[in-house]
Amino acid sequence: MKAVILAAGYGTRLLKDLQGADEQHLQDLTGTPKPLLPIAGFPLISYWIEALRGGQDPIDIFIITNELYQGKFKDWAKNYPFVTVISDGTSTNEERLGAVSCLQLIIEAFSIDDSLMVIGGDTLFYEDFHLQDVVEEFEVLYRGNSQANLVLSYTCKDDGKAAELGSRA
Repeated sequence: MKAVILAAGYGTRLLKDLQGADEQHLQDLTGTPKPLLPIAGFPLISYWIEALRGGQDPIDIFIITNELYQGKFKDWAKNYPFVTVISDGTSTNEERLGAVSCLQLIIEAFSIDDSLMVIGGDTLFYEDFHLQDVVEEFEVLYRGNSQANLVLSYTCKDDGKAAELGSRA
């Protein structure tokens, strides 16, 4: 299985919040893509990489970003030689391709014909989340139907609580 982390967003809402922040340490994050924001001292995306590795040999991991942030992701990826960073070729939020087009770009650029895990690069997960459980669930579905898909999402409510939703197709 290969993995794609979608990280081509421009963080326009986050940028407005950071620019309006009173605290200097928050303003210092301006220009940082959401997946590279520090969570407990490490970039958010690093947690996904470690979860994908699972203590085993790394799988092929592709990160799709934009021209604006490609350099930042490439600098970060120097610690992860099994990660490939690719730009979607856009430079502004108005030009963005969207998740489906970015995914298609990766599939075509690398001739991916394997099972593919797709992750939103700015997605947080709970401490009790175990990626291996998701992979095992997918493998069960795949054995029954090689065209199976497994989609997981969290619906975040305004009160900060989240509910896990899962669907199979």
